[in-house]
Amino acid sequence: MKRPERYPPDDPREWMNRAKSNLVRARTRIPDVYVEDMCFDAQQAAEKAVKAVLMQRGVDFPFVHDIDHLMSLLEQDGMTIPEDVRRSSELTKYVVVGRYPFEHRPVLEEEYTEAVEMAEAVVQWADRSL
Repeated sequence: MKRPERYPPDDPREWMNRAKSNLVRARTRIPDVYVEDMCFDAQQAAEKAVKAVLMQRGVDFPFVHDIDHLMSLLEQDGMTIPEDVRRSSELTKYVVVGRYPFEHRPVLEEEYTEAVEMAEAVVQWADRSL
């Protein structure tokens, strides 16, 4: 398997590499891995893809995990966000649910599938936008 070419951390292509890496991990069903952890990777894929687009456009962004806030910065810069990409703001909930053992019901299989689909939509859109 060929690894992606590495770029400097201020290069949007490196952020896309990281987004794609998170997406591969999100899609990969590993025995004994919580579904919540894979949803966290889906969230990370979407977040990094949006940040790659922000970087490409020269828009400064805070290092936050709030996808809705990040997309709002793109809209303020004049970019139209497709509805299927905009919907990915729902992934932000997995930043906490997918990382820490809080009192929360387990993520359902259909929620996991939906999270991966949302992340895929964002990564594909971001890839086309670069």
